[in-house]
Amino acid sequence: MVAEKTEHPLFTGIVEVLPTFRARPKIEHVLFDFDGTLSLIRHGWSDVMVSLFCEMLPPVDGESPESMKQLVFDDIMGLNGKQTIYQMIQFADRVRQRGGSAEEPLWYKHEYLRRLNLMIEDRLVGLRSGAIPPERYLVYGARALLERLSQMGMTLHLASGTDIGFVKEEASLLGIAHFFEGRISGAVDDFKSFSKKIVIDRILAENGICGNRLLAFGDGYVEIQNTKEVGGLAVAVASDEVNHGSGRIDEWKRQRLIAVGADIVIPDYRDAMALVDYLVGAS
Repeated sequence: MVAEKTEHPLFTGIVEVLPTFRARPKIEHVLFDFDGTLSLIRHGWSDVMVSLFCEMLPPVDGESPESMKQLVFDDIMGLNGKQTIYQMIQFADRVRQRGGSAEEPLWYKHEYLRRLNLMIEDRLVGLRSGAIPPERYLVYGARALLERLSQMGMTLHLASGTDIGFVKEEASLLGIAHFFEGRISGAVDDFKSFSKKIVIDRILAENGICGNRLLAFGDGYVEIQNTKEVGGLAVAVASDEVNHGSGRIDEWKRQRLIAVGADIVIPDYRDAMALVDYLVGAS
């Protein structure tokens, strides 16, 4: 399956369209992932998790530090988009497979969050005090996209694998919580009671709509895959988190998201106005 940049005259950046794309003029509900899709507050989270896992994973004979790092990275990113606890459950299994004595997955999660919070504390403090403008940690053009979708009368939803309390606070700090008006979902202690699939099924059931009225934006495979499973339109946000606003596509994200059915791939929302028109067939 080949993606190509569209010839739309209003696009200034990269917009790749897959053969599966069809404009959806009847879209009513839009689902967003949070980290990497809208927020960059937690950029670097995977480095923290990789470091933790490499520190605590029993080595095997002949394994280099590089191969261990690649192993845990693949495990982590293979579950990207799901609740953090699933990465911890899988890691505990890895420890046991190697003959180690594993902690409870929740212990690993708490230790990971402790280390992550140390890394991002300065960002949060700066946002809370106003010393750091929200746009520094918003994916480029995100606010304009949310405003445009809201003006069109679409109902916006936010679903994240990050714990719900963190998601609500960080969405508020970024000045975007009001776009979702209480429709913010995230990880909870009873992890089996939440998933992005549950959120999507609830959106469809409560509003009595079919999947062709659902649009999703995400940088993880879960929201893309779940949206496609119900017949929705999926936009992959292959954001370059290292170089905020570069307009470049993260190739690893791109390949993974195309593989699970993304209809369009973008690096950010610099073409928000034209993109929305294109998605609903108004251009």
